[in-house]
Amino acid sequence: MYNKILDYLKGKNIAILGFGMEGKSTYNFIRRHLNIPLTIIDKNDVYDVNKELLEHDDQISYIIGDEYLKNLNQFDIVIKSPGVITKDINTTDINISSQLELFLKINKDNVIGITGTKGKSTTTTLIYEILRANGKDARLLGNIGRPIFDDIETYNQGTLLVVEMAALQLEFVSISPHIGVILNLYEDHLDHSGSVEKYHQNKLNMFRFQSEKDYMVYFSDIEPLNSYIDEGSYKGRPYRVQLHNKNITAHTAYIYRDVVYFNQKELFDVNTDVHLIGEHNLRNIMAALTVAEILELDLKKTIDAIKNFKPLEHRIELVGTYQGITYYNDAIATIPKATVYAINALKDVDTLIFGGMDRGIDYQDFIDYLNEGTVRNLICMPTTGYKIAAKIRNKNVHKYEIEKLEDAVLKASEITETGKICLLSPAASSYEYFKNFEEKGNAYKNLVKNL
Repeated sequence: MYNKILDYLKGKNIAILGFGMEGKSTYNFIRRHLNIPLTIIDKNDVYDVNKELLEHDDQISYIIGDEYLKNLNQFDIVIKSPGVITKDINTTDINISSQLELFLKINKDNVIGITGTKGKSTTTTLIYEILRANGKDARLLGNIGRPIFDDIETYNQGTLLVVEMAALQLEFVSISPHIGVILNLYEDHLDHSGSVEKYHQNKLNMFRFQSEKDYMVYFSDIEPLNSYIDEGSYKGRPYRVQLHNKNITAHTAYIYRDVVYFNQKELFDVNTDVHLIGEHNLRNIMAALTVAEILELDLKKTIDAIKNFKPLEHRIELVGTYQGITYYNDAIATIPKATVYAINALKDVDTLIFGGMDRGIDYQDFIDYLNEGTVRNLICMPTTGYKIAAKIRNKNVHKYEIEKLEDAVLKASEITETGKICLLSPAASSYEYFKNFEEKGNAYKNLVKNL
């Protein structure tokens, strides 16, 4: 099926925009099959870093430097990597595509797309494991770290692609997957999208181009997601998911007396012993169960897969218990809502380590939560942590403004009550001091283990 993509690319003036993981994947796919002229566009000089890959390619040219986004309209097609931000340029006359869109054009019926501000990696991986438990040929792809083109030659007509889709991947698509899942829409990535509305609209491309044959799985009890769907002109078949059993319509997953139902079918006891804890993970499980119902999978095998599924790294991850204090790593929590979810899920957090890069997110609800909540010790780190610390008025809450993570972990070991929890959950991006949330989470775990 990939030959259709190659046929589409032949004879075109092609640029690969961004030469990170996905950009290199695009380059390698094309070069495995076509020796055609290509232009690599990147802010950084990619040749020296990738010399072994590129030095013998005489059909390649480069546009690099601070003005790398100028004159993109000279190309017939620009295959963009998700990490490239284009909010500051006019893209009206530029034919921007991506691995995701190119694949959707040839076989959207085999794609299950998952997006949302939070929960998408867990839900994507859970759906993938459920499919595998049911004996399906499935691949785990997309924003979770595996580009679609890496093994495209091995896909057949029955291969199901479970693809995590970030807002920047969905921004320029003109076709939506057969089964689309939107878990939630919160305030995030203002530095990438420019506004909350733009960020949300990018996400809604998951449903925007579906037909009446496609499926929209979404949480009807989460705003503004539900309002967007109600007010939009989406054609896909709505499959609603909600925690309550009110206003039940056709094709709805809901909870009644601690049991998850889909329509009138009993699916899952919420008191089942699983590794995924907290209300937010219950929502992730319900979304996965709904997809399993759409695909008519075996319920017992599906539930067994849910029971066996363990949290992904950096997501309410147990680091260990040291000197009577239990440490959790939730470095993925880059918005306040995610941190609140983690605190509520663990229930016994005595010390919270939080703070990171200020991206203009509104923290007032989070401040109110901390002022009214049960977390006794707040270790506040720059930049957002310092700003929030100034607005904590609860005299029973102890605040510590600490710059370095190693000092934060040491202080936590001194102040956290024995038998209780110290949680790293930043409620902000990690970019000021770390490359990404993974680097911050790994640093935290190493510091804890070396106490």
